[in-house]
Amino acid sequence: MTEADRDPHVDRGVEFERIALDDTSWVDVARGWVAGAEEVGEHLLKEVAWRTSSVYRYDHRVEQRRLAAGWSRGTPLPHPVLAEATRVLQHRYGVTFDGFTMMQYRDGSDGQGFHRDTDMRWLDDTLIAVLSFGAQRPWLLKPVGSPRFDDGFDGRPPARVIDIAPGPGDLLVLGGRCQADWMHSVAYQSGRPLAPRVSIQWRHVKKTGKPHVGTGYAAPRTFGERPNRAR
Repeated sequence: MTEADRDPHVDRGVEFERIALDDTSWVDVARGWVAGAEEVGEHLLKEVAWRTSSVYRYDHRVEQRRLAAGWSRGTPLPHPVLAEATRVLQHRYGVTFDGFTMMQYRDGSDGQGFHRDTDMRWLDDTLIAVLSFGAQRPWLLKPVGSPRFDDGFDGRPPARVIDIAPGPGDLLVLGGRCQADWMHSVAYQSGRPLAPRVSIQWRHVKKTGKPHVGTGYAAPRTFGERPNRAR
């Protein structure tokens, strides 16, 4: 049986490239980490019970420009290869995951602006693994405090902005102080005929250092409230 004839699986021979963002933050990138990614992506799009979500902003609710779903231990897996992926990640990084979340970006109008996962609270030493299926989209990183730029993306990121651009089956893992000192984004590409992208995210926090002070992205915001500053 050739590699192409096998069921979707984690290709354990794939090399990991570590990108040092600074002295304390890094990202590992493994291209083609899941073989058979096209089959997995199509299955997830059809079989997962995707749902919309919204956040309260000032005087009304705003629908999030993406769909979401999740998995936790003791519930049916959305695809068997994700069980293998979870085991391999836990072994490689020496952590335990209780579940994972899933996001679907339906087209270029869906995305996420620059943000940090401050809901993890302890940001000094975190691990976030992101596995991609479907369309290749810009996946951007920039340091906290760097100049803002339009969330729209024309393919040329400004200086100090890194585009990982994961394709189907690609894995990226953010570690160290990434959530304290760096922001990430799935850039909007409105008006472009893009196929859906699905991502799986595993998160682990070691609860070292001081917890982040302030509300997370999903917390309600009201008039008269001062925005949280990046810490």
